[in-house]
Amino acid sequence: MVDSSGTPVSRGPVTLGIVGDIGGTNCRLALVHLGETPPRLAPPREYLCANYPTAEDCIRDFLKQECDSPVPGCAVLAAAGPVLDGVVTMTNNKWRLDENQLATDLGIRKVKLINDFAAQALATPLLGPADTALIGPDVPGMAGSNLAIMGPGTGFGCAALAGGTHTGLLVTEGGHIAFAPSDDVERQVLHILAQRYGRVSIERILAGQGIADLHSALEQIENRPVSQLTAAQITEAAKSGDRDSIETLDRFCAILGAVAGDLTLALGAQGGVFIAGGIAPRLLKELEAGPFRARFEDKGRFVNYMKAIPTRVITVNNVALRGVADELVRVAANER
Repeated sequence: MVDSSGTPVSRGPVTLGIVGDIGGTNCRLALVHLGETPPRLAPPREYLCANYPTAEDCIRDFLKQECDSPVPGCAVLAAAGPVLDGVVTMTNNKWRLDENQLATDLGIRKVKLINDFAAQALATPLLGPADTALIGPDVPGMAGSNLAIMGPGTGFGCAALAGGTHTGLLVTEGGHIAFAPSDDVERQVLHILAQRYGRVSIERILAGQGIADLHSALEQIENRPVSQLTAAQITEAAKSGDRDSIETLDRFCAILGAVAGDLTLALGAQGGVFIAGGIAPRLLKELEAGPFRARFEDKGRFVNYMKAIPTRVITVNNVALRGVADELVRVAANER
């Protein structure tokens, strides 16, 4: 293999790699020093995706800032979208990533793309007690059973680990399952959003833009003026005691609980559920005190099944990069 200038890329042990977590809004990149024992993940840099025409441009900027030489031998990049034949067309930004093209353009021996929630899933066995916040009862879950990882951010991601190990990684597009309302208010929300979007998926509500859309839908239902607030403004207003914003976040947490329960049933995740993404850690108070856990458990004849499953919010930063780094170690070992 040669790099973009035609210079041959050397073989031999890979001692330096790149990991990335590429979402709809931000791209986080870091070096992994594979020659150290254990491999060391360097502090990441964060970039706004909108500032770069392509992922290659962003990674080149990172390499200029972090390491002009040597070029890392391997890269594993997690991206928010399905990986099809080594290609990801991002769901919530304009980038398209291709493993072979990235390797050629950047002069990297091996590039592997994985789904962003696959990275979150791979990190869950590596998490310690201080990395999560328990929501609901402190139950152990079933040892050796499946784990589910899901959550809202720019979009809504979902993955699982069959048997709780990386060899059982299951990547899904669960965020694009149709939204199922649980009461009359949510049926009205569905009707309003269907007029706007046509089909209403989980991601249309359980995401950053979804908070804003949910708020405006509730304003319509209650015949209040539509305020056009952003998700950040709604969250701040709720902290200041605004009743309408508090109602929106409570409803958001209720829907998140219902969806988490449905996906847990679908994935057989009796080992536990981890809520990831950028939104949930900001709503810990609402998740702990609100209707999340009640709606998670409210599954008819399967109430007792659900009560035995722990639910946790991942609170540590850059957890996806831990999962990507774990995968990078395996990829680099195969490149020796």
